[in-house]
Amino acid sequence: MTASDPKRDLHFYLQSARDALLWKLEGLSEYDVRRPMTPTGTNLLGMVKHAASVELGYLGDTFGRPSGEPLPWLEDGAEPNADMWATAAESREYIVELYRRAWAHADATIDALALDTIGRVPWWPSGRDEVTLHHAVVRVIADTHRHAGHADIIREQLDGAVGMNKGNDNMPPGDSAWWENYRDRLERAAREAGRDA
Repeated sequence: MTASDPKRDLHFYLQSARDALLWKLEGLSEYDVRRPMTPTGTNLLGMVKHAASVELGYLGDTFGRPSGEPLPWLEDGAEPNADMWATAAESREYIVELYRRAWAHADATIDALALDTIGRVPWWPSGRDEVTLHHAVVRVIADTHRHAGHADIIREQLDGAVGMNKGNDNMPPGDSAWWENYRDRLERAAREAGRDA
């Protein structure tokens, strides 16, 4: 058994979530990457914009390592939820490149600091704002994987594409007829359970 490297392990799971989130944009139109797919406006490009903001905050500002990236959607007076959608003026390329720069900045923070380094989260209440780098990285991993899961569902709603990444869809084999039959079985089971409740 080989020794574990905690930073390498954390980075592996963080990068897999980042890659999954960006992969969900591939092959979609400008409209579809921005299209609000839930009553609360959840959309693919907005989740990438949000994820970039989260990384720059938790794995930059929190540890006294500001990126210098302008994030007007997080400034005082910005409209609520401005980090969760892209304006028509914010191109897909701009948001994706911002996210990649956020990765590089976050990775540099992880590389430069010990996992037990204490930072202060500027938007948390004073006196409860301290966090270790380890905690911050885990928090970002959890947030990014959560949004990658949202993106999975949104992408399936848009065009039926599913899976973890380009080389691994992590789905059982089955053609469209198999999946339709499977879904029908689940619907019947749900209706039956609903009658019994």
